[in-house]
Amino acid sequence: MDSATSDPRTPAEPRPASATRAPLGASADNGLKIVVVGGFGVGKTTMVRSVSEIRPLNTEETMTQAGESVDDTSEVRGKTATTVAFDFGRITLDARNVLYLFGAPGQERFWFLWDRLFSGTLGAVVLVDTRRIDDSWYAIDRLEKHGTPFIVACNDFGGPGFPPEQVREALDLDPHVPLVRCDARSRASSKLVLITLVEHIQARYADPSRATRQELV
Repeated sequence: MDSATSDPRTPAEPRPASATRAPLGASADNGLKIVVVGGFGVGKTTMVRSVSEIRPLNTEETMTQAGESVDDTSEVRGKTATTVAFDFGRITLDARNVLYLFGAPGQERFWFLWDRLFSGTLGAVVLVDTRRIDDSWYAIDRLEKHGTPFIVACNDFGGPGFPPEQVREALDLDPHVPLVRCDARSRASSKLVLITLVEHIQARYADPSRATRQELV
């Protein structure tokens, strides 16, 4: 589901045509960076596409047989394309503040890009497919080492869900880290995820005792 073109599900919400043509105001001078990270095929590209007010920049390539020996596609059979660098979208908050959204590549062979993407990041969304929850551990570990505020969003792929307490236990989440459910195809749902992240960041900096100790990496 990392790509809208490879998502076998019916789109939950159509993108308005005008949303891809919104110009950036000349008065905007404060750029805020958020990263969407997670395992292979969890829906990062789909989330960036659904919520961006501009036509997102994607670095997707068609998946070929040559990659089968490198990437585990056993749980994402419907996936036909994959991100090889990062996705980029934009949301205008007000006349002076703009949110820049980066979707990180999920394959292990591209993890070396993550530390650079995390540089200067206000916060992050860890997108999780609960059918493959182990794929999320590396993202959480790297964010904790960087001291980057983050929330966890469980993308809804259908089928039986898991109680929040089970997901928290499986991911060994700090009690202060918000855990939400979402549908990455839905603009409204993705916006709620970003709102939750911003509220978490505000609460974190209002109470420094909740901040994770930043480690050198």
